[in-house]
Order: sequence, then C-alpha cells, then structure tokens
Amino acid sequence: MLLAMDVGNTETLIGLFGDAGTDSPDAMGFARASGEHGLAYHWRTSTVAARTPDEHAVVLTQLLDLEGLDLRSALTEIAICSSAPAVTTQLRRMANRWFSTLDLTVVGPGTKSGMPILYDNPREVGADRIADAVGAYDLYPGASIVVDMGTATVFDVISERGEYVGGAIAPGVAISLEALFTHAAALRSVELVPPRSVIGRSTVESIQSGVLYGFAAQVDGIVERILDELGEATVIGTGGLAGLIAPNTKHVRIVEPWLTLHGLRIVHERNHQKAAP
Repeated sequence: MLLAMDVGNTETLIGLFGDAGTDSPDAMGFARASGEHGLAYHWRTSTVAARTPDEHAVVLTQLLDLEGLDLRSALTEIAICSSAPAVTTQLRRMANRWFSTLDLTVVGPGTKSGMPILYDNPREVGADRIADAVGAYDLYPGASIVVDMGTATVFDVISERGEYVGGAIAPGVAISLEALFTHAAALRSVELVPPRSVIGRSTVESIQSGVLYGFAAQVDGIVERILDELGEATVIGTGGLAGLIAPNTKHVRIVEPWLTLHGLRIVHERNHQKAAP
C-alpha cells in the first residue's frame, strides 16, 4: 500500500492507498484514467517542525496500529509533498532509515509531474499546488480552478489542455483570526461554526459571520475574476476548511477533501512506473 503524506504549515494529511476493493469502511475509489486505486485510510495530525525522524516513524506506527495494521508489512511505497522544508528533511531521513527498500517520492523541483508548468519560474510552485492540480485534472479533465482552504487560501488554475497556469494566494482563516485577536485586545478566540444570521447579535456571532461569509465572498470574488480571464471551468474546493466555507460560496460546488493525496499518488506513480509483466 502507498503511504501518502501532505504536510501543510499547520496540519499534515496522511493517507493509505490500496487496490480497488480494499476492505475498509472508509475506502473511497478514484475511478479515472489513473486507475482504480482507493484511499483506504486517512488521518490528520498537527505539523510539528521539531519532530525527529524516529518520532515520525512512531506516530505513523501508532496511527496504523489504530486500524489493526502493521507499518512494516502494510507499506510498499511512500510519497510526500510538503510546504514545510524542515519537516520534509526529517521525513526524508525517516524514509531512508526505516523504509530504505521502498519506492520514495518527495515532490519538488525535478519531480516528474506529467503536467506542464507555465509559471515564470516553475521551481516556485509549491509541491501541494502541483499535487492539487494533477489530481484535479485527473478527476475533472478540462479547465478547472482549485481553491485550497487551509492556513492560506490558495487558488490554482489548470487549463483545458492540462497545463498549470498559475493562481493566487491569500491569507487564510487561521492567519487572519490570529492577526485579529493579536491586535484587537477586546476580541477573543471563537469556535468556527455558522452563526444564526449574517447580522451577528453578539461579538462571537459577529466574528463568526465576518469570517465565514467574508472568506466565502473572497473565494467567490477571486474565482469570478479568474473565470473572466480563463472562461468556463470546474471549481473544486479542498483543504481543511473547505467543508465550512464552500457551502456558503456561489461557485464552489465540488468539494474533494483528499484531492492533494490523490494527486500525490498520481505523481508518485509517474515517477515509479512499474514495467509490465
């Protein structure tokens, strides 16, 4: 089974892919040109920059043990994309120490993605953005816009021909709330849930309304400007906050929580193609 890890600035999404029909109550298939592999298990952990290679191995061992799986016998391949360089280094060291015989892909400059990158400097495109774009084009061939709602809100644009065109990056919900609470002494942290109405009747509801509907409006505004330049396109939401924000937008009608992992699997397969028997 392929272990795929998407390391974000705040959280790390971990998935375990198996063949079609994997016997797991959580299994979900991605039936497109890339094959019939399914995401059998998934976990979300905090991204900890200080974690050592051995500690990463311990965390993975414990996560798989919760599902009754043995780390050593379950894994056959590893793929990693990361927005945190320090964590990338430690994960590479973990793989080299504990899983040196397994095929390893760490997405970065020089990794074969199978997608033309039209950025002025292709090396600047984050590994997670490449994985999102590859996954989106595999699931929804044609022009698309991926809105990844995490620590930052990232917009990635894929052309009709399957080229990575570029995008936009805006501060995400967590960054904005942290700035708000840091610089406004009278305001305090709140739970991110939909308020009773747009017009808040308390400070808590007012913050919830401003965050939820404000970021939904931001997503719609940027998507509309991209559509003006790109033309018709499929708009896909992903990331940890997509489930909260996307339902309140006009344009995001598809939410793919595991899009990055799906694209990461495809990139891995393109770099470790097995010879036909």
